[in-house]
Formats: sequence, C-alpha cells, structure tokens
Amino acid sequence: MVYIYAFLAFALIALILAAIYKPLGDYMYNVFTSDKDLFFEKWIYKIIGVDSKKGQTWKAYLRGVLGFSLMSVLFLYLLQRIQHWLPFNMGFDNVPGPLAFNTAASFVTNTNWQSYSPDVTLGYTVQFAGLAVQNFVSAAVGIAVAIALVRGFAWRKSETIGNFWVDLTRATMRLLMPIAIVMGIILIALGVTQNFADWIHVTTIAGNEQTIMQGPVASQEVIKELGTNGGGFFNANSSHPYENPNMWTNLIEILLMLCIPVALTRTTGRMVGNIKQGYALLGAMVVLFGISFLCVVTAESFSSDPITNLTGGSMEGKENRFGIVWSGLFGTTSTSTSTGAVNSMHDSYTALGGMMYMLNMMLGEVSPGGVGAGLYGILVMAIVTVFIAGLMVGRTPEYLGKKIGPREMKMASLYFLVMPITVVAGVALSFAVPFARQSIFDTSLNNSGNHGFSEVVYAFTSAANNNGSAFAGITADTPWLDTMLGLAVLLGRFLPIALVIALAGSLAKQDIVPETSGTMKTDNRLFVFLLVFVIFIISALTFFPTLALGPLAEGLEGLVA
Repeated sequence: MVYIYAFLAFALIALILAAIYKPLGDYMYNVFTSDKDLFFEKWIYKIIGVDSKKGQTWKAYLRGVLGFSLMSVLFLYLLQRIQHWLPFNMGFDNVPGPLAFNTAASFVTNTNWQSYSPDVTLGYTVQFAGLAVQNFVSAAVGIAVAIALVRGFAWRKSETIGNFWVDLTRATMRLLMPIAIVMGIILIALGVTQNFADWIHVTTIAGNEQTIMQGPVASQEVIKELGTNGGGFFNANSSHPYENPNMWTNLIEILLMLCIPVALTRTTGRMVGNIKQGYALLGAMVVLFGISFLCVVTAESFSSDPITNLTGGSMEGKENRFGIVWSGLFGTTSTSTSTGAVNSMHDSYTALGGMMYMLNMMLGEVSPGGVGAGLYGILVMAIVTVFIAGLMVGRTPEYLGKKIGPREMKMASLYFLVMPITVVAGVALSFAVPFARQSIFDTSLNNSGNHGFSEVVYAFTSAANNNGSAFAGITADTPWLDTMLGLAVLLGRFLPIALVIALAGSLAKQDIVPETSGTMKTDNRLFVFLLVFVIFIISALTFFPTLALGPLAEGLEGLVA
C-alpha cells in the first residue's frame, strides 16, 4: 500500500511539473536570450556602471562572480556583527565572529547551512535584509553561471560568454522576484506567517509556558525553496507549522524547489537548438530522483523491528501531517536540489534512509540539483560520459557540437574532484587533529559510533555540496566546525564555478562540429543510461569507503541485531 501512495505522490509532482515545464523553460530562454533591457534594468545598469550590450570574456565574467560574492560576504558578516544596533533586532546580541563568518559564507554560496537556532539568534532585520536578499542573489548567481556554460555550447567562435551583471539582474528581477511575489501571497493565504509582530506566549498541552517568534516568514520561505537555498526562519525549518502548516504548503514547497532546475533543461535544449538534448538531461535527473525516493520509502517503511512495522514504519522525527511518503519526498527533493530545507529530522531516519540523503548530495546534486548548479553539474558529467564513451569506441568525443579535448577534460575532471576532496579532507582533519577531535567528541557529537561518524560526514558533504541540510544530531556551533564548514562551503561553491566558467570560455571559442554518421547520439535512452551509470560509478568509487564506515555499517549492524 505504501508503494501505491508513494507512486501517486510522485505522479502528482511529475504531472504538475510537466504542465509548467514548457512555459517556464521557454520563458527563461526568452529572458536570457533577449537583447532588450526593461526600463528599471537600464537604471540598475546605469547606477552600477555596466554596459549591458557588452559581452565579457570568461575571465571578466569570473571576476564579476567572485567580486560580487566577496562584497556580499562582507556585507552579511557586518550586518550580523552590528545586529544589536539595528531596528527589529528582537533584543538579540551581535552574532559572534566565527558564527557570523560561517553564516555569511553559507548564505552567499546558496548553502544556507545554519549552525545556530535562527529564532533565538537573528532579529527580523538580519533575516529579511541579509538572509532573504542573499536567497535571491545567490540563486541568481547559480543560474547565471549555468546559462554562461550553455552559451559556451551554443555560441560559435566567440571570445565572450555573456555579461554577468545582466544575467544576475535578469535572473533576479525577471525570474525569481515575480514568482516569489505570487507564490508568497499564496503561502500567506494557506497559513504561513507574515508579520513584524512581537513574540507570542502560549501554554502548551503539558501546561508549560512557551514563547514563539513570528516575523516575515512567508516572504523568506518562498525564496528559500524557489532559489534552492534552504535556510529556515525557525530552527525546525519546514517542519515548523509557521513555515509549513499543512499538506498544501508542503506540496507547493516541493514544487518550488523543483520547478526551475527541471525547466532549465528545456531552456538548455532551446539555446543549443535541440530540444531532445534537454529531455535527455531531464531523463537522467528523473531516474536518479526516482531511485532515491523509492529507496527512502522502502528503508523507512519496513524494518527488522516488529514494533516499528506495527506503527506503519519509522515515524520518529517525522510530522504526522506529512507521514513517511511526503516526508521522504520532501527530503529526497531537498537533498537532490541543493536546497537543505527539511520537513523531518534526517538524523532520525533509519541508517539506510539517511544514507540515501547523503548519497543524493554525493552524486553532485544533479537530480535535478540546485538552481543553475544542478544544470552545470550534470552538463559536466555529460562531458565526462561522452569522453569515456569515445574512448570505448575509438572516436573523438563531442558533446552538443563541441569537441571535448584535453583542456575540457582537465577542467571537467577537476570539477568533480573538488567536492570529494573537500569532504574527505574536512572529515579526516576533524578526527585526526587532536584539538579538533576533542571538540568533535566533547561538544559536537550527540551520538557515538557509526552514527556519530555519519553525522560528521553528512555535515561536510552538505557544506561542500552547498546543500545546507543537516542530520541535526550534531552541534556545529563550535570554532572548529564554524571555520571548517565555512571554508568548505566557499571551496565547494567557487572552485567549481571557476572551472565551469573557464570551460564555458573554452567551448565558446570553438566552432560547431557538423554531425556525421560517426557522431555519438546524446539525446537517446542509451546516453541517459550511460550518464546515470557514470554518475553512480564516480560517486561509488569515491565515497563507498566513507559510507562503509558510517551508514552502511550502522544499517548492517541493525539487520544483524
């Protein structure tokens, strides 16, 4: 019965996404290919001194991304450090330096990892003027980089790959802002809180007194999901009834996380002049997503514990209003889209269920990945796939009409090495450096053994993939983890972006190679299978030893017991 329910939930999401796939994908195509600026955009360009008609080389484009992001980190860091003197501070003190750095790095990189409880740490001004702003512009940066890479495939003999400031402005003003306004109003109508009111005092069922923060929640909730950010207004994130009060809001939030990453495949197909290429990328994303969701539902619904089976599955850490299926669908969506939002406690999932969330991130979050980041991630994986296939059949690898030579393969190889090196190095240092190990065991871990190891692995995997979700059994607000996870989110974001932009520049300089009878087809089911296989193999070879020490060992231990 649970599989039927899971299938119906999956089918409902798929049908709604299918209905918006073409119009949203075509709209984004028009946004990023139009040569006309809207009147308010002209004023923005005039203020910041940008010629919107002038393209940028990949080096200039990269300087724009890094410069804008650096200023964003400094601004958000400063905002937290002077919080006590800001209006609507709700009586909170200034955020300590290490935590302010971690939070600034996290939100600017679209990670939104939170080493703090937001409803007892940040006032309304920092929330809406700092965090919510970064939710928009960090998502827009990801979209801009993805569009730049697609231009690299689509353009011929070009020294430029577009204009970062134009792409950033259009992604924010024409795409994210309009959708956020409409969907924010809908979330308010469905019960999500939106005000600047003071704390409310309630008496719990047990007779205890409790104070609950309110605030401009809906406006941040909508862009948190739409921009695949994930940072919640409350510590409980999307399991909090003020953020996600019912099944309708839960459905909308899942759709918000998926709509842009999914529709960007349509945009890609339009830009390269072959719609089927977009469908092939989408097919690989759907296969990976479907397998993960099925595994999570299975792991949470069936257990060796008879008491758990009698209650209908593992409901620990899950809201009754969502149950296993909708909690699993939300969790699969958030860890597959680089969002980090949660409507259940991932730390309370079974060992194998939690492992699937970890694996979603270890795959590179390409199913379908974050806004922009998922698209350029799977395009890099597609480059690796055609290169491997070309070696197997003895042909020069080509993808979307561009030859994949040594330069392109070096950048693609370095791209998928950044994340695992960052994860493994972070975990290794946390257990190898004496003072760090002491901090981890004395302060951070609430669980010992395999599960405690899994918590640390999950934290660095989430940070290096710019996801932001957590097992939540780990206390991350320590000088060591604040610093190391802050560095992990910066490395995991900007090193891959630099490689992608350089790759876009290299591809844009090439001419289109005419298709011949020897050209490998990259828009059919065989290529989809190869792409999924390569993604799995690369991740399995990289992370299997780590998983064997954590969730796999814990899961096997539970089966034996």
